[in-house]
Amino acid sequence: MTRSPATARATARKKTGRIRVGIGGWIFAPWRGTFYPDGLAQRLELDYASRHLTSLEINSTYYGAQRPTSFARWRDETPDDFVFALKGPRFAMNRRVLAEAGASIERFLTGGLLELGDKLGPINWQLMPTKRFEPDDYARFLELLPAQVEGRPLRHALEVRHESFCTPEFVALARSRNAAIVMSGDSDYPQIADASAPFVYARIMGTQAKHRHGYANADLDRWADRAIAWAQGETPDDLDTYAKPLKAKTGRDVFLYVISGHKARNPAAAMALIERLRERGANA
Repeated sequence: MTRSPATARATARKKTGRIRVGIGGWIFAPWRGTFYPDGLAQRLELDYASRHLTSLEINSTYYGAQRPTSFARWRDETPDDFVFALKGPRFAMNRRVLAEAGASIERFLTGGLLELGDKLGPINWQLMPTKRFEPDDYARFLELLPAQVEGRPLRHALEVRHESFCTPEFVALARSRNAAIVMSGDSDYPQIADASAPFVYARIMGTQAKHRHGYANADLDRWADRAIAWAQGETPDDLDTYAKPLKAKTGRDVFLYVISGHKARNPAAAMALIERLRERGANA
């Protein structure tokens, strides 16, 4: 019996990961009247953003502890299938010896983020651009990142921003812990696109004011195609890698955030990517 196009698309989606696209946070004055409708109350901005995007990366967790009630409120104000990525605390990351970050990591992981429940996405552990790769210290740091807390599985993403990490040794270390290497796109930071986990975490930073959607149409098409390749368990062949490819047995979930660049255009870029992905039949 011949399958209908709708059935074929549904079957294809089961073989691929879910692609989520978002921006950094939801509070930014230039988005009022451009992304947010004129007159929308600020208390409704998260509700609005979460219904036009599929994920948000929370930066405030990098700068200070958030109350459990805040995590619970974010959970309750967003749709059932929405997901938040969180930035790990700077108190853990901005230190000479990363292996000494255990207490800061534990406080963060037990400080209320589990209130997000199923809406807890990856945790981005971001290093300063000046922090070099010290294999022994970094390996000990990764040992401090638990696979779960109170029965809740955790997904860890490693954002390294110094060229000394562009080595097979670092990729192997990330793979040994099932941690994703954050793929920095369209930026001055090193681009490490090697797959190292059951999911992909990408941050693209090239939006420009001259483009209505932040990116030229061809660039949006290119990022949509890359996201689909990742979701199918592949690695795009036009990005920098440093180790042998890691073939996925199934698809990978993808978390793609439009960050930095011309920030006022980031929501438009994210929504344009979501539209392209859905037009291509992706699970987005």
